[in-house]
Amino acid sequence: MVVTGSSGDLAADRRYQWAVGALESRDFEAARDLFAQALELAPDWAPGWRGLGEALEALQRRDEAVAAFRKALALDPADIGGAGLHLAFLTGESPATAPRAYVKTLFDQYAAKFDRHLVEALAYRGPEILDAALSRAAPGRIFAHALDLGCGAGLFGAAFRGKAKRLTGIDLSPAMIEQARGKGIYDRLFAADLLDFLSAEPVRSADLAAAADVFVYIGDLAPVFAAVSRVLEPGGLFAFTAQSQEHDGYRVGADMRFSHSEAYLRACAAPSGFATLELAPAVTRKDRGADVPGWSVVLRKI
Repeated sequence: MVVTGSSGDLAADRRYQWAVGALESRDFEAARDLFAQALELAPDWAPGWRGLGEALEALQRRDEAVAAFRKALALDPADIGGAGLHLAFLTGESPATAPRAYVKTLFDQYAAKFDRHLVEALAYRGPEILDAALSRAAPGRIFAHALDLGCGAGLFGAAFRGKAKRLTGIDLSPAMIEQARGKGIYDRLFAADLLDFLSAEPVRSADLAAAADVFVYIGDLAPVFAAVSRVLEPGGLFAFTAQSQEHDGYRVGADMRFSHSEAYLRACAAPSGFATLELAPAVTRKDRGADVPGWSVVLRKI
């Protein structure tokens, strides 16, 4: 969970921190009780309501969890804590994207340990999978200008640097951008929203756009596909990973991440001027030791 700010009451803050520890230890009843104690002292504190919602959700008390998340969202409309994603999972709603403030805060907090945690704890293989997919789609190709969308700390950039004459990294989290900058592998780096960045880039100014494990935070991909198509030259490639699902369209799962169906990805590609070169099952990471099913996708701008 994202941990943000103080309630202004030290006793409430202490109970909140104890509750977070209990939640992480999977002692959900203790977490519920401690979050409730914190809220008795600070009743208008959004993180306390969000935490209570998470504990109630884990206890399978759905209606109470929904009420708690709605209270958190009313107190924090920017949704730094991501209460809206929990609501989406519990109610079956399909928001277009994860809240920008939530994603930025999550990865700002995560930046310092990002590389080690992904590789060691989650067995993350997104960059390697994309690199291999691009080698299959365009063996031996050297790209003039590659865009690393949602570059994070630079894992894909490090794996791919030798295949791009010019490499640009974009990420919503300034802390992640600073981690990437320290590796010295990018020609340009921007802390920016993905669509804002793409709309400001010149038309046909890149021949590769790659997004490793980025679309788990975006549900509606049609605007992204259109924006990427605009900046790619004809014959340019768009390569990305995504989590998979059997249902039509996209939805938020129990892990608070978006998954997309094969039919949905194909439906987004053609109207944006892309031909599908590869859309294959792939496992980019594990969650609690279990493989998370996904897609490895390479599209070509027509």
